Amino acid sequence: MIEFSLQKKLHAANGNMHLDVHYKLREGAFIGVYGPSGSGKTSLLRMLAGFLTPDAGYIKVGNDYWFQHATGSSMPPQKRSIGFVFQDYALFPNMTVKENLYYALDKQTQPAIADELLALVELEQFAHRKIQTLSGGQKQRVALARALVRKPQLLLLDEPLSALDTDLRERLQSLIYSLHKQFNLTTILVSHDIGEIARMADEILFIKEGKIARHGKTADVFSATNTGNKIAATVIHTTPETLQILIGKDIITIPVTLAQGALPEKGSTVYLDFESLHISPEK
Repeated sequence: MIEFSLQKKLHAANGNMHLDVHYKLREGAFIGVYGPSGSGKTSLLRMLAGFLTPDAGYIKVGNDYWFQHATGSSMPPQKRSIGFVFQDYALFPNMTVKENLYYALDKQTQPAIADELLALVELEQFAHRKIQTLSGGQKQRVALARALVRKPQLLLLDEPLSALDTDLRERLQSLIYSLHKQFNLTTILVSHDIGEIARMADEILFIKEGKIARHGKTADVFSATNTGNKIAATVIHTTPETLQILIGKDIITIPVTLAQGALPEKGSTVYLDFESLHISPEK
């Protein structure tokens, strides 16, 4: 169990904001953090990682306190069992792929884990390549492998796929979710893509103006935070059996049946009900 109660005065684009968040994460959960820009999502990850010091509160992981304002204790980032994947990768360009992973190892971890992870992310053949010679998708897979090399209790993902094209982003979403399950991780993903969160997360934190405005299962949170209890999407392709729709930057393919009525035309707007996966045309 991971539990936190954190308060922090932040300087947002539209003025000062007071971040005040409280939550308990069950072990093995995949949490999606969603909300407007400047609402405190990344600041929350940075406090959990130890990169930003809260003004008050605590972070409790199992029986250990990573941060406790009342006692003045704060575990340094390198002592916290975390993996952090940044949007800009944060890799060392002067090192090879494998050296980047070795750098993240602690004394208790066997180096063989680096080879295992490179195989899992399909980068064994790039082990001795310099980072600057890799594509964006390859760099992000290196960053993901490096984040997992110490088998962290908590994996933090700060919009890690936002700069990638749709096809690559979809494949890396599947990889991240597979590794989340394989390593029994507790994962927190910050993303602006509704489709990405809906596909990967089993719980949602909707943060607005520094507060958790709503939390719960994906369908419950999204249906309550969208007009008319539905999410608008654009049709990009149809077949007799499926419908491809664009939500934000993400493409979702869903099955359709004749019982759902005539298929909408390409380019039209439909509304998606996450609870039942029922679609309706724009009215």
